[in-house]
Amino acid sequence: MVFVPACSSLLAKEYLTPIEIGKIQEAQEVDKRIKIYLDAAALRLKSAEDRLNGKESAEGDTLEFFTPEEMLEGYYSILRSVMFNLDDAIEKPTADRGVLGKVLKSLKTSTEKAAKDLAILKKITEEKKNEQAWNLVNRAIEITEGAHDGALLGLSRFPEKTKK
Repeated sequence: MVFVPACSSLLAKEYLTPIEIGKIQEAQEVDKRIKIYLDAAALRLKSAEDRLNGKESAEGDTLEFFTPEEMLEGYYSILRSVMFNLDDAIEKPTADRGVLGKVLKSLKTSTEKAAKDLAILKKITEEKKNEQAWNLVNRAIEITEGAHDGALLGLSRFPEKTKK
């Protein structure tokens, strides 16, 4: 006899909205795709902070039905997707070094801002004694630091081309 879990446990929670998924599917260039991911990640941190501070989402907000914890999990998943997409782009022998430099600089800048946002979120979760969110913030901090370090390393290999 084979045990088959319930259907709901087979489906992973999607942390991107249908609009974001559509934009990512349309964006074939790595720089455009990564920008969409990074914007989505930043939105989740901002929305999680708002919710943890008691601010309700506006009606029709694309993240209206996500909890702060789900947004933190979404941030983590999105940043992992950024790292996978970037790794794939770097491995291609036809990779445009200038575009990769631009993307790595964008990742560096985004992770620096995210690190500041995550420090605020960590403080809020400590004050609210929200252990689940605190754990998720710490996990998000770890992946953010890893992505930032990876961006710095990548920039040493693929510096952004500057305009003369």
